[in-house]
Amino acid sequence: MKKHRLDSIEGIDLSLFECVYSPAKRRGPVPGKASQARKSDDIDVRGGGVNSSSSGINKGKSSNLMRMDVGMGGVGGFGAPGGGIFNQQQAQLAALMGVGNVNPDTAMSGMSQNAGVGSVGMGDSLLQQQLMMQQQQQQQQLRMQQGMGMDASSGMMNAGGGFDNMGHQNLLLQQQLLMQQMQQLQQHQQHQQQQNSIGGNVTVNGNGNGSMTGAAGGGGSGMSGMGGVVAGNGHSSSTGMGEKHQRTGSAESPPKTIGLEKSVTKNLALLEKSSVYGNRLRSHYNLSIDSLFKLPPVPSDEEYCAKLNVNMTPAMLPPFDVAALRAARFAEVALGALVSNHIAFALELSNATVVCLKQCVEEPVHPSCMFDVAKAYFLHGIFRSYRGDMEKYFKYRRVGLNKLSQLSKDVQGIQQILAAISFHDSMAYMVYNASEIDLPSIDDAIPQIPSNGKPNLTNSVEQKYQTSTDHSKIASNPANQMWVQGAPPVFINNEAPPLSRCLDALACAIRSCCDQANDRFSKMSGLNGGDAGNGSCAPSVTSLAVTSNQNELCARNMVLSAYTLLQQSENANKNETNHGHNLLVHCMDAFLEGGDESDTGGISDSQIQSLLSACNTILSYPYLLYQCGPTYHMICNAAILLCHMLNGLYSKANRLNDMEATLFDEVLDTYLGVRKLLNAHRKKIPLLLRCHGLPRPNLLKMAKGSHVESFINLGETQMCASRGCQGFVLMACSPCVAAERAQAAEQNRQDGMLDGKDDFEDLGTGFDSSLNDLAKEVDLDDDALLSILGNIVAA
Repeated sequence: MKKHRLDSIEGIDLSLFECVYSPAKRRGPVPGKASQARKSDDIDVRGGGVNSSSSGINKGKSSNLMRMDVGMGGVGGFGAPGGGIFNQQQAQLAALMGVGNVNPDTAMSGMSQNAGVGSVGMGDSLLQQQLMMQQQQQQQQLRMQQGMGMDASSGMMNAGGGFDNMGHQNLLLQQQLLMQQMQQLQQHQQHQQQQNSIGGNVTVNGNGNGSMTGAAGGGGSGMSGMGGVVAGNGHSSSTGMGEKHQRTGSAESPPKTIGLEKSVTKNLALLEKSSVYGNRLRSHYNLSIDSLFKLPPVPSDEEYCAKLNVNMTPAMLPPFDVAALRAARFAEVALGALVSNHIAFALELSNATVVCLKQCVEEPVHPSCMFDVAKAYFLHGIFRSYRGDMEKYFKYRRVGLNKLSQLSKDVQGIQQILAAISFHDSMAYMVYNASEIDLPSIDDAIPQIPSNGKPNLTNSVEQKYQTSTDHSKIASNPANQMWVQGAPPVFINNEAPPLSRCLDALACAIRSCCDQANDRFSKMSGLNGGDAGNGSCAPSVTSLAVTSNQNELCARNMVLSAYTLLQQSENANKNETNHGHNLLVHCMDAFLEGGDESDTGGISDSQIQSLLSACNTILSYPYLLYQCGPTYHMICNAAILLCHMLNGLYSKANRLNDMEATLFDEVLDTYLGVRKLLNAHRKKIPLLLRCHGLPRPNLLKMAKGSHVESFINLGETQMCASRGCQGFVLMACSPCVAAERAQAAEQNRQDGMLDGKDDFEDLGTGFDSSLNDLAKEVDLDDDALLSILGNIVAA
């Protein structure tokens, strides 16, 4: 206009102008919009739901930037009545971070004003600060994108009041990212609660601020976030997570004891598969105990989540299920520590097992981990029996059977654990000489499992033996309340695993041998005019079952059947090595063979081969002495038979040929090695479980030329209290002498237990007065758990 000296453009054709305004070439703000942009920066967004009418801005000229700053309230398709989506998300995030009362309609600046109010412990974490910074950066990026992407004529907001397509996608991505971050923060906080027992509750004040109060306050709490509200007594209820997540950790508060017990938190790292020491302890357990039982392994948290068939992570597991899985894992490593002779550490891990069981006892656990709970009770009962507390073993055994009776028959591992219980019961059957009178009374503490009357026998095998193979019927059978007896229920079940059937057959053979020993000692006692013990003269349930089915259930046939099943399993699994099963079969085969008086020492060649095989196995794998059941007692009796054999060879020393002389040397070497091993193990176990103290050969007297009647004087043997074991020592004695020595052995055992009641040496080496406090703590926790269990079972 200056070039042509024009004062006005009226009447001039616009096509003559060569300058066309282009949004792509513009610099600076849109003409006429700068003032509105400055006004939008000054708007107070504390109202969250401010719109153009409430702020005094013309509705038709309100800018998109202003609408973004005030929380997008009223934006078509994305806003919520009374507030925007970002406002709700920030309110939830603030609630997670510990802000007391955050109004869902409060805008972004409201959170920055109240972010520090009432935040104790959780709001200052690095993760929460990072989420706050990320959220602020996202908001700034949205403002920058909004300002750079405006159209000159109409901006991002079209005539209908909606966002353009690109802005819509960006907003959805930002919302999804923020929701994922909030979920991660919530899972992290719940994990911290389980680990560190953060029991604080958020109490809402009337002025909108929040304060954190300790769990001991007992008052109401109101923590909001992710659709869930923590209220009342501290237990949470979920309204937005769905029914399938109602038992997850995101919808429930953990029990008050989680994370409080030092024995648990201190040793949690041992339960991880990456723990070197934990794997070492678990290896001791697997080699000594589980190699015989073959129980299913305890699943890891990830494996357990996969088994549930729902989209869950370990952090979302219910605290009671987590405690149940931990209890089973702690029970395994506790037995591993006991096998490795770390007594103090074993007691600590045993206490951790009890603590975890206490956490899951008052709330029902998921059926998927009910088997692991039963396994934890049984393994902890085995631990107590190894410490000489048979009363607690019987209690925990009954609780474990009660849990098994609640499972469906298709659960993997039921037959294995029933066979394991039966075999370990045979050790108690031997120690108590099959006398139910001498058993501890536990019915008042743990009531018997209720029976549904006479079981329905569904097939010909059950009808023949008059025994049900259903696991719930086995658990509730009145005859099995203290120990499994009668016909072997797992052995007669053709659907059970071969090794489990083998183990149950061996248990039945051991019970039958104990009944025969009791009958023999009763007859000897009658000849001597006295009483060889406190056993009952009435026939046992096992002896009645064996008498009814002599051809199938006699001890000799049971061992042959067990050997057949063992070979069947090993042929099916070429890489399988069952040293424990073979050891038991060799011992029982040697014990039940009649022998031959014409052979050396009255022992046949096959017996010699079985005895040497069993003793060489225990010398090669000494950890098998910790194998459950009467394995240790059987090896002691095998060593006693070697003594009889050496004495028989020595009695005709002048007439031995070269082969017999070589045999004598070989047997002597084996006996000396086994004796050293057994006497060392005997010192580690409690007095109640100790078998024979094996005597030394009379080598020094022979070297001096003194006359000795026998190479090994079995009269110096410290005999076991079990009559079944005493018979091996007294097999060369007359009935009267045998009865007298049996009476003396029983009296010595009772006197020793009375005199050594407070003597820690009677609990085994490694257990001394320094562990007194720890042992008392374990006993107190055991008593507290059993008291709770007794009330639950009674109810």
